[in-house]
Amino acid sequence: MWNIAEIRTTPSLELFSELVGLLQDAVESGASVGFLAPLSTAEARNYWMAALSEVARGERVILLARDGVSIIGCAQLHLTARPNARHRAEIQKLVVHTQWQGKGLGRALLGAIEKVAIEKGRTLLLADAREGGYGDRLFARSGYTRVGLIPRYQRGSDGHYDSTVIFYRAIDSTATAL
Repeated sequence: MWNIAEIRTTPSLELFSELVGLLQDAVESGASVGFLAPLSTAEARNYWMAALSEVARGERVILLARDGVSIIGCAQLHLTARPNARHRAEIQKLVVHTQWQGKGLGRALLGAIEKVAIEKGRTLLLADAREGGYGDRLFARSGYTRVGLIPRYQRGSDGHYDSTVIFYRAIDSTATAL
């Protein structure tokens, strides 16, 4: 099936290219992950270089899902470093390759990133998702509380604006795994 593991060091060039491809696949398929289609290879590379720098500084955790051959999904946890906020983290860019969607990988990645958050001493998770999109449904089904909706929060590649839903979930070491 698949395995999920944390990136702990700078990945090989081959793995880095797969990360670029995963992000491009997500953006091309309409995922709301902060970019507009078409996403250039240079822009995707720049994103991953910045994200991996945050991993090296202990500010971000990146989990990768692999099918034994290729990267098929990822989930990220941004760790807030401010002294009054070290109990919380934000789930970002939970992405499943289009060929693997609908097979439970998104839910598995969410469960895995929650376990990492608990290990890092985080007890409050925040997330946002495009209204009506996959993330909106995933967070709602997974016990996240919907805080509200921000209209016209993000623009799609076709120029229209989408609303974003904000979620949170309190977690601890006794939380039920997904």
